Amino acid sequence: MVAHIYTITFQGLETKTVDVQVHMTSGLPTFQIVGLADKAVTEAKERVRSSLSSIGLSMPAKRIIVNLSPAHMAKEGAYYDLPIALGVLTEMDVLPMEKMLDFLAMGELSLDGTLNAVNGVLPGAIHANALNKTFICPYASRFEATWAGQNAHILAPKNLGEVTDHIAGRRDLPAARPIGAQYRSERSHLDMRDIKGQESAKRALIIAAAGAHNMLLIGPPGAGKSMLAARLPSILPPMESQEILDVSIIYSIAGLLKEGKMVQLRPFRAPHFTTSAPALIGGSNKAKPGEISLAHRGVLFLDELPEFSRHCLESLRQPIETGEVTIARVNVHASYPANFQLVAAMNPCRCGNVDNVTTFCKRGEKCAQDYQGRISAPLYDRFDIFVCVPAVPLEDLALSKKGKASMSIRETVKKARRFALQRLKKLGINNVLANADLAGEDLEKTISLSTEAASLLEKAHRKIKLTARAYYRMLKVARTIADLECSPIIEKNHLAESLSYRRKS
Repeated sequence: MVAHIYTITFQGLETKTVDVQVHMTSGLPTFQIVGLADKAVTEAKERVRSSLSSIGLSMPAKRIIVNLSPAHMAKEGAYYDLPIALGVLTEMDVLPMEKMLDFLAMGELSLDGTLNAVNGVLPGAIHANALNKTFICPYASRFEATWAGQNAHILAPKNLGEVTDHIAGRRDLPAARPIGAQYRSERSHLDMRDIKGQESAKRALIIAAAGAHNMLLIGPPGAGKSMLAARLPSILPPMESQEILDVSIIYSIAGLLKEGKMVQLRPFRAPHFTTSAPALIGGSNKAKPGEISLAHRGVLFLDELPEFSRHCLESLRQPIETGEVTIARVNVHASYPANFQLVAAMNPCRCGNVDNVTTFCKRGEKCAQDYQGRISAPLYDRFDIFVCVPAVPLEDLALSKKGKASMSIRETVKKARRFALQRLKKLGINNVLANADLAGEDLEKTISLSTEAASLLEKAHRKIKLTARAYYRMLKVARTIADLECSPIIEKNHLAESLSYRRKS
């Protein structure tokens, strides 16, 4: 006789079910876990043994074999403690066999039988709900699990004894329900009105927010590049419900959901330039999501862009185009969404003084060429907007009058996005949330140029010699500028402003 209980595992966002099979035979007392598993999984036998003792049971003096099926799938972490314990209890005839197949479970056991929170509860609960099974998770993860759906049946015991009593019919365990505010409540204190001067850079930031365009800020130290980038989330429109769920699933897998509360604000990730490629793109031996996935539907800010390693920067090129990243390791392949808005900042040269008339740069233009040459042409091509951020003059700093607040600017951005989405809906395009995501036939459908704009485009293309990628990115920016004015057609002035944001090589 073999006892079965299913548990959850996931590789990337592809959630799968593992069949935990427990078999007891006569022979020398042993406890063996078989299957492709890491040290944390094999150590589960000691945690299970101690947890059973905490509820007054001892392991039978038999040979116990626990098989984690399918065997080829890599298993890692302490997610399997609870399913293994329930399987052993079923083989000991403490729990009824016929009920086991109705459950999906995950949870880490302490030595005293207490259930500890684990990562990935949200995608696990969604998977269980899709299979119409009851999901068992630790009590500390109950809020996270309840987002799986209105019809999801969630049990959140505090310890092994509670779940054992419930399955055996000795005491009912109430289904978990959402309680209180379920969103992360922190609010950014950063506001656009804090920035004095830099009106052209602010205008570019509004365009970037309205179309979710990638942007590169270039200017001397202290000009306000980082301040501008940090305030971009404050003018972005709020996330829709599906976006909230998508982002929260990634944060659940990464173990970053605070108190099980959903991520309501758009992510803003700003890794340091010493960040490694696995930390930025995702990876390590367990293929965990990286910064680009944690920035999904939000902003990835790379300050001091040329200081990042060449390997890190080049590895961004494919995710920027596809909106997802695939991490391949020997035992695991994981795919994560990575549809982020890339904002970067850099000095014009290493010392930042190449354009400063008061401070002499010994190497001059050579300094700028070498420094900017650290960024490859294909990566430059993936930025939609290039903005020169000059040093702020003293008269601007001395002004006491503040500019527009982020709340006011956000309404302008939301209006532009609504106009764009209405246009896309009329054209039958329903899978695009911002102009930056347009591609192929969808992009061609949305581009409508006036006669003057078409003539300017032809002249500009001959003079500037844009690459195909830069050409279409420039048109997307022009489309966004037109959306800000609620114009169905791209006019000459829209296209001219878009061209002004191209890189001056």
